[in-house]
Amino acid sequence: MPAIGDALRKLNPWHKDAAPPPPPISPRTAVFLLVLYALVYFVPFYLSPATRPSSTLSRDAPSVIRARIRSVTLSCLLCTGVTYLVLTHPRPDDGHTITPREALHHLGLWPLALWDSLRVLFLTALLFTGPLFSYLVVERGWADWIRLAPLKEVWEEWTTWRNIVAGPITEEVLFRTASIPLMLIAQSPLRHTIFLTPIVFGLAHVHHFYEFRLSNPQVPAARALARSLFQFAFTTVFGAYATFLFLRTGSLAAVCAVHAFCNCLGLPQVWGRVEPVPVLAGGDVGENGGGGRQQQQQRRRGVERASILWSMAYYFLLGAGAVMWYRSLWVLSESRNALVPGSAFGKGSS
Repeated sequence: MPAIGDALRKLNPWHKDAAPPPPPISPRTAVFLLVLYALVYFVPFYLSPATRPSSTLSRDAPSVIRARIRSVTLSCLLCTGVTYLVLTHPRPDDGHTITPREALHHLGLWPLALWDSLRVLFLTALLFTGPLFSYLVVERGWADWIRLAPLKEVWEEWTTWRNIVAGPITEEVLFRTASIPLMLIAQSPLRHTIFLTPIVFGLAHVHHFYEFRLSNPQVPAARALARSLFQFAFTTVFGAYATFLFLRTGSLAAVCAVHAFCNCLGLPQVWGRVEPVPVLAGGDVGENGGGGRQQQQQRRRGVERASILWSMAYYFLLGAGAVMWYRSLWVLSESRNALVPGSAFGKGSS
């Protein structure tokens, strides 16, 4: 009988299916808030002499770094608070209100999903297999880690603290935690969330062009512009990757760990030889470049042979790591804590 009733209702010319309630905010409003968040993040840098760079004050000065960290911390708290209020605002259209616990899940704050964070960190490390080999083996970075020198540098150097700790955390809080939930409740297409919102993340770095020109006035404007465009390109690509991981894991900790890891290693070397030891300007090799001409030539030949072998190993690992990353992308990023089901991507489990 229910099936007959459904058929009769469909035959009724006045019958109409109930339209789904509209989203609490429109995609256009969500994008507007994203742009506003980006402005709130970096515009205050230029409103105070304590954070505004000049020809005599670099953005790398400890006082500037400390002041900027305070500024972006307040900006992140403000923007995250606004998103939280938008998420928990009552919805009279559908009668559903997101609970505080659900809102924290949308923000990627709870649960922490530490195991998922380790999984996506390992996934990203696969993409950097070559650079890890170069740093740990060729450059003997393992010796630095035995002495815990990198951790000491993070704690003691303000530029390192900004690049590895403060920068990744505040940027991910703003551009993932505070931003992505707005796109989700606006019911924006997933491809827009992944590929278009990171453009705002990339544009938030364009102001570095102005700072670079102040600190390096001798560099031609065209070269500085090319540098900024390149930075915009790779930050946008990384933003898409971080957004994908955030949606798949629902974890702020995961994207912060990946962001810090990528900042540590930088962009992978894609051409040229991998040098096992630094070659000094005078032609001497390493720290023990003394000795006669014949000994120096022997050292140089040994370094060249080692450089060829290291380079072959590096590029093999770089390619193999990229293949393993691609094959493991969906498996290692899968999580029960995901913000969207796997079926929404057209791949992976739901």
